[in-house]
Amino acid sequence: MEIVQEIFRRALSVQPAPPAEVIMVIAGIALLAVVIRPVWPVTRLLVTVTHEGAHGVAALLTGRRLHGIRLHSDTSGLTLSSGRPSGPGMIIMLAAGYLGPALLGIGAALLLAAGRGVGLLWLMLILLALLLVQIRNFYGLLVILGLGAALVAITWFAPPTVQSGIAYLITWLLLIAAPKPVIELMRQRRRRQATASDADQLAGLTPIPALAWSVFFLLANVAGLILGIAFLLPELAARASALVR
Repeated sequence: MEIVQEIFRRALSVQPAPPAEVIMVIAGIALLAVVIRPVWPVTRLLVTVTHEGAHGVAALLTGRRLHGIRLHSDTSGLTLSSGRPSGPGMIIMLAAGYLGPALLGIGAALLLAAGRGVGLLWLMLILLALLLVQIRNFYGLLVILGLGAALVAITWFAPPTVQSGIAYLITWLLLIAAPKPVIELMRQRRRRQATASDADQLAGLTPIPALAWSVFFLLANVAGLILGIAFLLPELAARASALVR
């Protein structure tokens, strides 16, 4: 009982936001983790976990039956569900994947703006625990257990300032990395290497072509990044808005 009370105390605690300069440095680290080629596969794995998790959540929310999620060593993933092969539920489920990282990043940014960085880490740990029961392959199991173990160590042993910094780093990674898989998808489609992507499946279910879906995903993720910057760096956003005016 004391452990549970301590967890709630930590999760509900409020931490002051770091100086804007520190937040920008963390954003720079996240940007490097996206643009440096040898590091990108590791960063992309975080995006894939969120992508497939978003598929799974959307499937459950739209009344589909979720059969499991697979994560692969090439940073791809697969979410299996059953239900109507067409209709709004299927469309929402397919569209949720590429929108998931940005949406989670925006939600995380809102929590950080409210001083809930430690609470954000505990929430992510809960989400990983829920995702764990849906994993259906060994590599995916190792990935989720590894991420969960890292979060447990950080939330239990690291000081609040370090926890807050990690929370900001994860949030920036989600926001900054979200557009890149869409750009990769558009390149693959141009080379005819992706004929069964989410965008192609959506094109088969709607009158909207796959390219338009890809552009929509890209614009939505860029908009999510801009919104996230506004939440995490309000002073910078205010200055940019003043310059535009």
